[in-house]
Amino acid sequence: MAFEGLSERLQGAMTKIGKKGRITEADLKEMMREVRLALLEADVNFRVVKDFVKKVNERALGSDVLESLSPAQQVVKIVNEELTELMGGEQEPFLFSKKPPTVVMMVGLQGAGKTTTAGKLANYMKKRENKRPLLAAADVYRPAAIDQLQTIGKQLDFPVYQKGVEANPVAIAEEAVEEARMTGRDLVIIDTAGRLHVDELLMTELKNIKAAVQPDEILFTVDAMTGQDAVNVAKAFNEQLGITGVILTKLDGDTRGGSALSIRSVTGKPIKFTGQGEKLDDIEPFYPDRMASRILGMGDMLTLIERAQQDYDEVKAQEMADKIRENTFDFNDFIDQMDQVSNMGPIEDILKMIPGMSNWPGIDQVKVDPKDMAHMKAIVLSMTPEERENPEILSQSRRRRIAKGSARSLQEVNRMIKQFNESRKMMNKMSKGNFDGMEGLLGNGPKGKLGQLAMKQMSRKMGKKKKRKKR
Repeated sequence: MAFEGLSERLQGAMTKIGKKGRITEADLKEMMREVRLALLEADVNFRVVKDFVKKVNERALGSDVLESLSPAQQVVKIVNEELTELMGGEQEPFLFSKKPPTVVMMVGLQGAGKTTTAGKLANYMKKRENKRPLLAAADVYRPAAIDQLQTIGKQLDFPVYQKGVEANPVAIAEEAVEEARMTGRDLVIIDTAGRLHVDELLMTELKNIKAAVQPDEILFTVDAMTGQDAVNVAKAFNEQLGITGVILTKLDGDTRGGSALSIRSVTGKPIKFTGQGEKLDDIEPFYPDRMASRILGMGDMLTLIERAQQDYDEVKAQEMADKIRENTFDFNDFIDQMDQVSNMGPIEDILKMIPGMSNWPGIDQVKVDPKDMAHMKAIVLSMTPEERENPEILSQSRRRRIAKGSARSLQEVNRMIKQFNESRKMMNKMSKGNFDGMEGLLGNGPKGKLGQLAMKQMSRKMGKKKKRKKR
């Protein structure tokens, strides 16, 4: 998971200072040393680290923070705000053309995931913005790129404009835009060629495509795992082409995340999207404030809510809530819940979006193997319809039959049924407002200092959104 090391170090520094009732300048100095080391270890640009630490230190010392009633919360708030500012402050909107089609140039080095990201972006724009995309295969030097884009287009049911490997990339881009105008497509995403390094031939071709189609967005796609090299390459592309934004791919991998924290400061260009998985819907808009909250262990409730709204059927959700309240939640509902939650992404990532959950002891060790979920599903599907609807009738003889039918052990079947019954009891309690024991379970959870701060910030942001809507 991206930022894991950085997140752990920063949260450790915040927690240490949070245990003290009063904070001295020496405490602050020690914390800033930890923050500096954490950022450098995450491969954040040295100058960026220096400026960041200086700003946080000046704000903490110069605004009576140390004399306040809650100095630890004030320092956490300052670090959160400066981290947000470091990554761009506010989310930068996608630039749509007033006169369709909107033209997007995807640029970057070979191997960064540019072609797949072109498909992900097209899919996102169709689902979220109701756009009708056309993909253009302008990478004529790598035949596999054309085939890959056509495969993606087929999967998503989008047309792909291609002229083979002998055609001129500039002509392909121009003709694709014209094709979109004639066929009523309001978004053209051009997959351009990449190289293993920045060279003059590549840049000349990209400049010619830019001059020919006048793109609304030039999105530089970069692998987040390349660290500081990503920042240097982004800087080179920006100087030559004038990129409008960055897409960070493989942010779900074992990356230190330094590029995400450095790119905005070094290039002045915003990160607009992040790719966080292999599926064609694994792309998200980049929100600096939400990412800062995740890094500091404050969760990311807004993204969690958006994912739930996108992936959950509202009618089903209400039916499920009623069943939980009435304690009639059965194994059929369990399967439905499992499928819907799986669509939102890895469960361990979802847990960390809940404010304060990243401070729950052992949360980093929580890993849900997709195979385990498949095994649970096999157990449920080996039950008769009557057994799924009435878990109370599952006698030992029935359980032995289910174990044979699902090719799982009797112990595994017993354990799963026990966990299901315990979960059902807990959900029923929580639906009635009984949270006894939950605070102990969550440790420094929503009622902890970091959780409270995160919830306050979320309330403020939701309030601002409502005000904007009223206007």
